[in-house]
Amino acid sequence: MKVILVHADDGPGMAGRLSNAVALARRVGGHVTLLVNTPFQRFVAMDPFGGTYLASEALAEATVRDAAMVRQFTAELAGSGVSHDVVSSSDETVGALSSAALLADLAVVALEGEASVRPYARPLLAGDLALAAPVPVLALPEESGTIDPAGPVIIAWNGRTEAAAALRAAVPLLEGRPVALLRIGAESGSVPDAAALDYLQRQGFDAVLRTLDPGDGPVGEVIEQHALSQRAAMIVMGAFGRNRLRETLFGGVTRYLLGRASVPLLLAH
Repeated sequence: MKVILVHADDGPGMAGRLSNAVALARRVGGHVTLLVNTPFQRFVAMDPFGGTYLASEALAEATVRDAAMVRQFTAELAGSGVSHDVVSSSDETVGALSSAALLADLAVVALEGEASVRPYARPLLAGDLALAAPVPVLALPEESGTIDPAGPVIIAWNGRTEAAAALRAAVPLLEGRPVALLRIGAESGSVPDAAALDYLQRQGFDAVLRTLDPGDGPVGEVIEQHALSQRAAMIVMGAFGRNRLRETLFGGVTRYLLGRASVPLLLAH
């Protein structure tokens, strides 16, 4: 993964995103691109009579803030010792990141947490991007430090094509790490457990299969608690999209972990 795209903002998780991207770029001799994005549409409002107007003062303030962030991040990266650039966009965030990811190998974004799983809340950026972008998405909790380069990786495995895509996308990040396929409940899906293990072994990894009983709680919670008990550096999982008229963005395990996980997630669709 030589070209690493980072969603850059002034939020509390930015330091972790930047440090992880720089650390990965150093290991692989890669390049870091930071994308500072403030969607123009955010400043178009409706008046009481149904017309629209531009909140020009707020837009001007955001433009000044974004320019300051570009200068700040450029200065920070200048001393990092890695190839880098900082770009800006006024497009809708997922679209801007997806376009930038067309010539990237990995996108790094925030794992937004509990507030985002409430119905009608703002979209879950990591999940939306995983469905739209042509690259895997590394979603980091706000308080995430630099990911241990030798830490274990848990692959959430259910035998479906999305899980297989995530497994395949994760291979460049697995070198030097203990790897475990984690299946909850009985074997299912179109890709057998043995085939996934064979693939990992052919890639040079001594992977193991672990199976757990789902119990009565959410499967996502079982996965997260197991990852925490193993001190996992990340959880790899497929991004499973659902019809937004039926479920507010994501259902099941993906949605649970996007909203609550305290472990970095690597998502692919």
